[in-house]
Amino acid sequence: MTLPSIIDRRTEKTHVWLKEVAERLGTDDHRLAYRVLRAYLQALRDRLTVQEVAQLGAQLPELIRGMYYEGWHPSATPVHYRGTADFLDRIATEAELSGETGASEAVNAVAAVLRQHISAGEIEDVRAQLPENLQPILG
Repeated sequence: MTLPSIIDRRTEKTHVWLKEVAERLGTDDHRLAYRVLRAYLQALRDRLTVQEVAQLGAQLPELIRGMYYEGWHPSATPVHYRGTADFLDRIATEAELSGETGASEAVNAVAAVLRQHISAGEIEDVRAQLPENLQPILG
């Protein structure tokens, strides 16, 4: 396999995820989909243990895995959100969304895409890491 075809395949997988997030958001704006996906994955990552971060990261496509790990400080995790509102506030801020409603829609969109592409067992492992009040962020 030549280098360009390897890169093309990895880029294609990323576009599939972005397209699915955008569709669930009801938009054609892939930049918005990127911001939402990135904000969600990083907020979720920061709530997980280092081991669980690695296990979830292993199931992400390579380019998305890069955005997932970007800026991560393992020694500062897990972050303890006071509740779903804190999580949604972080998504709204980082994805440049207008408020909790936009963030809630974003969380639902990305959670649905994750459930399509990540094994059910891994989703349940992640869910088990979250306090009960944050479990709805996985849909």
